[in-house]
Amino acid sequence: MIARSPTALETIGLTLRHGRRTLLDACSLRVPRGAVCGLVGPNGAGKSLLLSAAAGLVAPQEGEVTVLGLPAGDAQVLPEVGFVDQQRSLYRRMTVAELLETGRRTNVRWQPARAQELLDLGRVPLGCGIGALSGGQRTLVAVALARAKAPKLLLLDEPLADLDPLVRRAVMGLLLTDVADEGVTVLLSTHILTDLDEVVDHLVLLDGGRVRLAGELPELLAAHRYLDRGADDARPWPGLLVEQTGAGAGSSALVRLEQSAAEAVGADARPTLEELVLSYLRSPGADRWLSPGMRPDPARGVLIP
Repeated sequence: MIARSPTALETIGLTLRHGRRTLLDACSLRVPRGAVCGLVGPNGAGKSLLLSAAAGLVAPQEGEVTVLGLPAGDAQVLPEVGFVDQQRSLYRRMTVAELLETGRRTNVRWQPARAQELLDLGRVPLGCGIGALSGGQRTLVAVALARAKAPKLLLLDEPLADLDPLVRRAVMGLLLTDVADEGVTVLLSTHILTDLDEVVDHLVLLDGGRVRLAGELPELLAAHRYLDRGADDARPWPGLLVEQTGAGAGSSALVRLEQSAAEAVGADARPTLEELVLSYLRSPGADRWLSPGMRPDPARGVLIP
């Protein structure tokens, strides 16, 4: 089942609550295998919870989560998933070498060279205790342990924040090599939007526990355009309005257009990834949109605009 499934992660109506507060609200999406997917959104949007649910660490109160065609947390799928949480949950009294040995003993497809490549980037000493490492070095150890188990799905919660720009690029370069050579799917949560342009091919925007935007990155950018309204132009905006600046004549807006209309406007008016995300976050009333490739299987009966 794992080998045949074209989907790395699928959620159907995933809902998680804490007391009266809803943390994930009927979250439904599909991440295809082989994608490098950026998971973005403000603090408290539900990004970490979604990753934890995919890792099988949090059970949905409503809905379901499947990974590689099987329920998240299933014994068959656990060896196929690598997860680095935001806390970098490592045994701080163990040395790096001891952690690597534990990984070797507990993972049947352990590949030590994959771990060593990452440790070399931060000059991480094998004999050093985890508690004595810098934050960036601990991050490299955590990612190294997850990568070395040769997972089919790699879940990374804010993996870039502790790393300097050069190391950040090098880490992503190694992960992209895994995607190209092994078909690994990477789902990473980050606040560093400027780094995503060069590494992700899919994007998911979470806000208030709901999916606001999801799709292949080129498709999302191609569907949006900045438009200006002339001083004597009172016509309504074409397409669907995301965000308007100013009012009436002389205003401007970011709109979502059908393909033919977007092509007529021209590519020069496209937003950047950062501009697109920020516009949706500033406009909570804008219609959400999931591209067809990231909607759950229609046979599952989930209706998404």
